[in-house]
Amino acid sequence: MIEVSQRTRVRPASGRTEPAVVVFLKSLDWILMLAAAGLVGYGLWVVSGITRFDVPGEENYFVIRQGIAAAMGVVGLVSMAVIPVDLWRRYWKLVYGATLGLMIVVFVAAEAVRGSKRWLDLGVIQFQPSELGKVLFVLAIAGYAVDRVGPVARWKTIFIVLALGGAPILLVFMQPDLGTALVYSAALFAVLFFVGLRWRQLLTLFAVGAVVVAGVLWWLPAAGVQVLKPYQAARLTLNPGADPSGITYNLSQSITAVGSGGLTGRGVIDASQTRLDYLPEHATDFAFASLAEQRGFVGCAILLLLYLLVVWRGLRVITGASDLYGVVVAGGLVVAFLFQVFVNVGMTMGVAPVTGIPLPFVTVGGSSMVANLVLIGVLQSIHARGELGRAGPS
Repeated sequence: MIEVSQRTRVRPASGRTEPAVVVFLKSLDWILMLAAAGLVGYGLWVVSGITRFDVPGEENYFVIRQGIAAAMGVVGLVSMAVIPVDLWRRYWKLVYGATLGLMIVVFVAAEAVRGSKRWLDLGVIQFQPSELGKVLFVLAIAGYAVDRVGPVARWKTIFIVLALGGAPILLVFMQPDLGTALVYSAALFAVLFFVGLRWRQLLTLFAVGAVVVAGVLWWLPAAGVQVLKPYQAARLTLNPGADPSGITYNLSQSITAVGSGGLTGRGVIDASQTRLDYLPEHATDFAFASLAEQRGFVGCAILLLLYLLVVWRGLRVITGASDLYGVVVAGGLVVAFLFQVFVNVGMTMGVAPVTGIPLPFVTVGGSSMVANLVLIGVLQSIHARGELGRAGPS
């Protein structure tokens, strides 16, 4: 357990004692911390460009709101880094209950916005519980799985894990929020992978999942049973040229924006797709397309390299975790993060379905910013515990 106290001191090799706070700070992954800070700063810079003309007379309206969310996220990061990760494993039932509670309260207290109930109005900010739920979901499911699932796990146990994971996924899907439900599903599969499930069982689950997807998208609709809403099905089976003035309009404009950016971009003023609002949702779902139009290949490459740095350090956290719970949690969070980046970037170029998954640290939305910084905090907690464990008692 990580205890940060001025009373606790550690004697280094030189013979001097150091406060535990100093030892704890040294145990953090500062490359990961700098990568996260770089993403926050770069994301704010991107937002300042793609939203400059969105609110007449207030060029920095969304930048200020995003900055406030980042400050709140830093508090969450520090809190999660200090809290011992074992605490989440010990009280996984409470964490799971909180996850379900966040999903249920949306249906009770949230107002419908464009047919979806996702956001809670807290006065100062709008909070989307399913974003924070991504982290809580992994902490809870991993807490159950690490003691019960492994190479010798029975199918009954695996089905229990799937049922535990399926309840929050279903609640998110019913909001409806297909994109976030897919992120939860990717995290659930990652938990089963890192907990040590046999390859044969993993491949079986993957095959069953593929059959379910095919049934939902094609077989059941052919039989007259609609599981997805029409617009959701259209997005998942999207053909950019099918209806450029209708259902595929957003995607067509996104591809145009990405292609027009060239090597270094058109700049903020000349980026007509973004500035003149030809590209809808240019600050949310299609923020990457707006970045590509304004800053070109170079601007996008910088962002992707920062993402790669976070993923690399996340993988280092997995390899350095002191126990299986740390491995599974870190693995689930890293896969969920990478899945969001891959799908969001892919959908702006027409190589992935349009699902509304936010682009981490860039998409305008305080809940996403806070959740991603909390995710970094959990990774730091796992890394610090591993480092302190290897250092041993003084």
